[in-house]
Amino acid sequence: MISFSLEGQTALVTGANTGIGQAIAVALGQAGAHVICAGRSSCAETVGLIDSAEELTLDFSDPMAAQDVFAGRRVDILVNNAGIIRRADSVEFSEEDWDAVMDVNLKALFFTCQAFAKAALAAGRGGRIVNIASLLSFQGGIRVPSYTASKHGVAGLTKILANEWAAKGINVNAIAPGYIATNNTQALREDADRNKAILERIPAGRWGDPADIAGMAVFLASPASGYVHGAVFNVDGGWLAR
Repeated sequence: MISFSLEGQTALVTGANTGIGQAIAVALGQAGAHVICAGRSSCAETVGLIDSAEELTLDFSDPMAAQDVFAGRRVDILVNNAGIIRRADSVEFSEEDWDAVMDVNLKALFFTCQAFAKAALAAGRGGRIVNIASLLSFQGGIRVPSYTASKHGVAGLTKILANEWAAKGINVNAIAPGYIATNNTQALREDADRNKAILERIPAGRWGDPADIAGMAVFLASPASGYVHGAVFNVDGGWLAR
């Protein structure tokens, strides 16, 4: 029987204090998981929305921040959602903004995956990794060079880690959200011309809600996706289909 239940599982969700991360954490909890809500700022609000949850402070401006997180505790599901964005014309883009985004979005993601897998393999068990990619894993975008590079990298890392770990019982997949109403997209939504252009291209005719991403996360974390490895699922209201 196909099961979407996460009863008895423990999930760690990074960037769980707000937006997509919060929605995923709540959904995993509703599916039965105990959820570790990690963020550089307080996740108390998210924890309060989940029956079984705890808070963990992790600041991925240090890409190695999660190196000791999996020692001495069992974590079955890792959702790498933490991310930042910097906007400027490519001709003006600074090294500081480049490094900040790459450290959080790509370097931290890889080394968190590595720490998770080391612990799981040492314990002789499998696990589930869900990375949050982007439409800009497939497209170029404008004025976000480091974000685009990092999200292309997330898609690539998802595939190589799946290649290496699938036979060892670790499923590695990614979700590429479309235009979702979060803090990261606030500037776009407040720009009347950009907002109009974006909405005109989305077949669904609306910005996505963080909860729109949560169902896919539950699927990829659950036994129902047991034969899914190295996939990047776009959840975008039809954007890439147009």
